[in-house]
Amino acid sequence: MNMPNDPVARFWDNYIEKTRSYKVPEKAIRWYVIRVEAYIEHYSDLRLGRHSSAEVTHYLQELGRKLDMADWQFCQVVDALRILFCDLLAAQWASSFPWGDWMDAARALPVDHASIARDVEPEPQIISADRKESNDRGADARMTAEQTFPRHFDALKTQIRVRHYSIRTEQSYTAWLARFIYFNKLQDPAKLDQKSISVFLEHLVVRRGVSSSTQSQALNALMFFYRHVLNQPEIEIGDFARSRKPRRLPVVLSQGEIRDLFTGFDNGVQLLMAQLLYGCGLRLMECIRLRVFDIDFAYRQIQIRNAKGNKDRVVPLPQNLINELENQVRRVETLHHEDKAAGYGEVYLPGALARKYPNAARELGWQYLFPSSRLSADPRSGKIRRHHVHENGLQKQLKKAAKKAGIVKKINCHALRHSFATHLL
Repeated sequence: MNMPNDPVARFWDNYIEKTRSYKVPEKAIRWYVIRVEAYIEHYSDLRLGRHSSAEVTHYLQELGRKLDMADWQFCQVVDALRILFCDLLAAQWASSFPWGDWMDAARALPVDHASIARDVEPEPQIISADRKESNDRGADARMTAEQTFPRHFDALKTQIRVRHYSIRTEQSYTAWLARFIYFNKLQDPAKLDQKSISVFLEHLVVRRGVSSSTQSQALNALMFFYRHVLNQPEIEIGDFARSRKPRRLPVVLSQGEIRDLFTGFDNGVQLLMAQLLYGCGLRLMECIRLRVFDIDFAYRQIQIRNAKGNKDRVVPLPQNLINELENQVRRVETLHHEDKAAGYGEVYLPGALARKYPNAARELGWQYLFPSSRLSADPRSGKIRRHHVHENGLQKQLKKAAKKAGIVKKINCHALRHSFATHLL
């Protein structure tokens, strides 16, 4: 890099060497430099050595409101600034700055995510004839089946929704119907007999080697379709080969392992989420979807809404998490006020609530307790909103913390819920 000012040239040479020490790909190093240059230009009237966490936070918040930047680009900015302040400048505050929080919270929700899928109408996709020759798995099979028998799938979704089944159930049942149709070479399922169902279920076991729970899920989906969509309540499929794989016992951590696991977290917000999973016995998505008004500090309880089975419940709020939760609410409040000042400030609400309470989406209480670090455009309405963080961030951080703590058990987020229940005994 040819620069007339030798100190400046040395600065960039040293920065590039730092990026290489982190094995940043050569073709990406140029973009790391560009990211840092843009940051320095943003604060051109302030010397770099006088920057604090406040400047970085403000800059990332502003950047998070830009819709023309992909998630991976935002993460690249965070990583570029982390190398700048932690490694090159060795700023005292940089080692405790939540770089990981910013990157983990940057992922936008995809259109088919369970939080928003029912309020999004996906664009129709055309499947070419040659793609119809693919196997009976994956998105191609599903799209082909849905395009061939759209009324069957629309009726199935209607019957699921009038019974208030979860979006995960809807996605699972429609996927199994698509695989069943594709397995039978795109024949109309209304014209197939019970034998076709048993042959398909045996195929899953004999040829695919699925578990008993997976086979049961397929059976339930097809029985629901035939009984409630095709109005065949008396349908029986008789005997068929069932998977006999044993059910695995849940993984439970000891109290000592729990402490070691939490010590291994290097992301403060995700540590708080993990502590809620264990301390309150929450499921992963119950924690991810918490809203500000779900936390009742006066009564020291948390309201869990629309949980499994579309039920609500109340769980105790652990005393040792109150301070961190209060701090998290204050962070959300500050972010929300800044969003509103910038002309945004809306959060996603299910369609019925959005119609009943048109102004609720801009109220603090409805904001997610664990918001994404980025604004995103709603795929249906185009409105700019701030969704909750993606659950994959916590899942990855949990596995990383377990490895760091030397825990060899195969754990996931639900293991914290199992551990909570076991330690209550």
